[in-house]
Amino acid sequence: MTPLLEVRNLSKFYGPRIGCADVGFELWPGEVLGIVGESGSGKSTLLSCLAGHLVPDTGSVVYDTRTDGPRDTLTMSEPERRMLSRTDWAYVHQNPRDGLRMNVSAGGNVGERLMAVGARHYGNIRATATDWLGRVEISDERIDDRPSAFSGGMQQRLQIARNLVTGPRLVFMDEPTGGLDVSVQARLLDLIRALVRDLGLSAVIVTHDLAVVRLLADRLMVMKSGHVVEEGLTDQVLDDPQHAYTQLLVSSVLHV
Repeated sequence: MTPLLEVRNLSKFYGPRIGCADVGFELWPGEVLGIVGESGSGKSTLLSCLAGHLVPDTGSVVYDTRTDGPRDTLTMSEPERRMLSRTDWAYVHQNPRDGLRMNVSAGGNVGERLMAVGARHYGNIRATATDWLGRVEISDERIDDRPSAFSGGMQQRLQIARNLVTGPRLVFMDEPTGGLDVSVQARLLDLIRALVRDLGLSAVIVTHDLAVVRLLADRLMVMKSGHVVEEGLTDQVLDDPQHAYTQLLVSSVLHV
């Protein structure tokens, strides 16, 4: 089996400061990888490099495309990367306002993603949008409401629907439950877990919340000062951490 994503020697520097350094891993179809660490550990920089939002200084990010097999996304043309982001990839921001058009209706937000991949029939677009709003537990009565009228949890669910409507195989998530009340977080996590399972998605999830990765991630990478200091199966890393930094994270002595 070919890895869906193969990362080698990925590094990003901000002048003399390390963003992330010499990161490498493989992500397999249907696998969820969690990346944890304190603020400034490099996890968000790494995610941005993987998703094409930042250009790394060194390394490769090889993706197994549907049509051409493994391709280094860093050497793709800009139109190729844009199409990949519209079809096979999705990115869920911590703040849903960064991933939504707040002045467009809920149905319009989902429909725009469909139109970006060629959908043109208004009736089919609206029907698909209605279906996806239902999947993320938003009433079809709210299809014409703007996201600004939604709660934070509903905005996040709408962002997820907008991202998944085109059937991506790989989803990047940056603190997907950050800033939400505990009860809202729990519902959202249950929704994400069900969608990942039912759709067979691969995902890379960055978070500071170990409960989130324990629930969602098959495998875990721990980052400190831009470096991966420990990795392995999620339960194995959390239940028997080997690196001193991971031990601090797990024991909650280090607040992240």
